[in-house]
Amino acid sequence: MQYVEGIERGKMKILFVTDLHGSRWKYDRLLELAQRHGVAALVNGGDMLPKEGDLFEQDKFITGYLKNHFAGFNDSEIHYLGYLGNDDLKIFDPLFEETCRAFPFVHCIAQRKVEIKGYEFIGMNWVTDYPFRLKDRCRMDSDDYVFQQQFGSGVLSEGGKWKEIDNWFSYAKTLPTIEEEMEKLVRPKDMSKAVYVIHMPPARLGLDKCSNGDEVGSKAIFKFIEKNQPLFTLHGHIHESPRMTGKWFAEVGRTVCIQPGQLHELSYVVVDLDEMKYERFLVS
Repeated sequence: MQYVEGIERGKMKILFVTDLHGSRWKYDRLLELAQRHGVAALVNGGDMLPKEGDLFEQDKFITGYLKNHFAGFNDSEIHYLGYLGNDDLKIFDPLFEETCRAFPFVHCIAQRKVEIKGYEFIGMNWVTDYPFRLKDRCRMDSDDYVFQQQFGSGVLSEGGKWKEIDNWFSYAKTLPTIEEEMEKLVRPKDMSKAVYVIHMPPARLGLDKCSNGDEVGSKAIFKFIEKNQPLFTLHGHIHESPRMTGKWFAEVGRTVCIQPGQLHELSYVVVDLDEMKYERFLVS
């Protein structure tokens, strides 16, 4: 397992990008980059939609932009795997999935498995709870999770308006934990050929450090990786972590965990799954 300075062509290469939050100039570059690197698939790790302005208009980005974006990859016969993230309203999941289903090469992998060229990709877009109000995809990490101080009452997106949660802590305790969600995921036939796309980063690896210095990764996800040893895990969520720690990948036993980050430049990683080689790129 190694990081290499140059990308070599292999039978199965992927481009991993995450946390684009509706940035059109970044999206516009992806097909060209995927073709240039000769990848078989692009993996988009969540938080795909704009987070500025009225979030209840995120559906317009799906129908007005992503549909054409997906069509380009489909026409090029490059697989596109993705899911919505914690800043993407859950009420638009059905529309996103319907849009994906319109293209044979586009796959929604939220809590699902897709097999491409012998490799199994398994997605999970729940995140450990945070201080911010939007709780559509938030979970306790495990039964003994200690909540962070909150910035206000929790809200869920329902029916085109916000649903206030009077006591978020009590409500969250009625939901499955991240630990339970990980165990519920469909199992791969062969862990040594499995790539888990998990929006939340694991704890203990330097892939989860916020700008204020807090390390907020999931202990449950780390334990899952340590126990099961998939080939790769792909993460995002904490945009600034690589800048804070200088780390964008780490190893847990035989598993390589990758977190490209996402700030002003377009940040992405190309992975050759056959050769176990990976490189991070920054594009202005």
